[in-house]
Amino acid sequence: MEFGLSEDQKLLQESVRGTLEKASPLERVRKAAEAREDFAEDVWAALKDLGVPGMLVPEAHGGMGMALLDAALVAEMLGRYVAPVPFIATAVMAPIAIAGAGSKAQQEAWLPRLASGEAIAGVAIAEAASGAREGAGVTASGGKLSGKSLFALDAAKADVIVVADKAGGLHLVKGDARGLTKVALTSIDLTRTLTELQFDNVDAEALSTGDSDATRRRVVDAGRVMLAADTLGAGWAMIDKAVEYAGERKQFGRVIASFQAVKHLCAEMAAELEPCRSLVWYAAHAFDAMPEEASLMAAHAKAHTAETGRFVARTATEVHGGMGFTDLLGLHYWFKRIGLDRQLLGSPERVRHEAAAMQGWVAAD
Repeated sequence: MEFGLSEDQKLLQESVRGTLEKASPLERVRKAAEAREDFAEDVWAALKDLGVPGMLVPEAHGGMGMALLDAALVAEMLGRYVAPVPFIATAVMAPIAIAGAGSKAQQEAWLPRLASGEAIAGVAIAEAASGAREGAGVTASGGKLSGKSLFALDAAKADVIVVADKAGGLHLVKGDARGLTKVALTSIDLTRTLTELQFDNVDAEALSTGDSDATRRRVVDAGRVMLAADTLGAGWAMIDKAVEYAGERKQFGRVIASFQAVKHLCAEMAAELEPCRSLVWYAAHAFDAMPEEASLMAAHAKAHTAETGRFVARTATEVHGGMGFTDLLGLHYWFKRIGLDRQLLGSPERVRHEAAAMQGWVAAD
């Protein structure tokens, strides 16, 4: 049995890597962050040329109908280049929600537009994935939504937003709907857009075809796997930069890479992060091939990669010494990307608790 990527998957990842090498260098990332761009439209356009927005959209609706593992390979590259694009919401979570629980009319209205990259989708399901904070939560009644949802992904310029209510239902809301107020939230990661959505009797279309509870779970699982893959890519970028810096920086007349302590730091980072690759791959594979394991593996991948990513981010910064905290190197973009990945859609502590509950080790919330 072959436990690895197919030639097509390797080619996909290398194609995305080559595109991002040109379209999303550090200078472009820094420009997007400093200008507080909602996303880098030119970088997203380059990815649209590769068909990235339509990866998970069924072929019947103009997409490529690919597997979540394929999307995870793209997410890893996006993390490696800290690309400021709306990939997780637009290309992964929203298509899964609409394809899984949308009516025929809803699918025909949005999936082709998402596949072509014509439309941007936001996702507001933080309360369903990580628990509601005081004062947050959305209620649905008579086709209207009221309340507040925090930490919505890529909703600032979204044409359509997938919203979860307190009862667990999913709804579609147009980005310019009357009564919808968007408040930009500032996080440590300026390569991503987070928004507080305030609903005042906003018109919404329920995603109620089939098992909406199962669809909501799949949307959360997919998002967690993508965040884990993003952290994996960002972590490897930090390791590569630490090794490169150690080979150039001299101290006491020698490059610091020759010091045993520095060698151990770099080796430990690689030894800790590399096993996360197989965990992320397995979680992504389980999503499509073993649905009974999907939620558990997504939780494990999210929690473990978040903890390992934090270790790598700190250690790589330490290898750089004082230079690691300067804007000149830009190392902080990866550091903060890993930090936000850690908290989105559930902290490691919460996600581990969910995994323990699935395995019957603790009582479910």
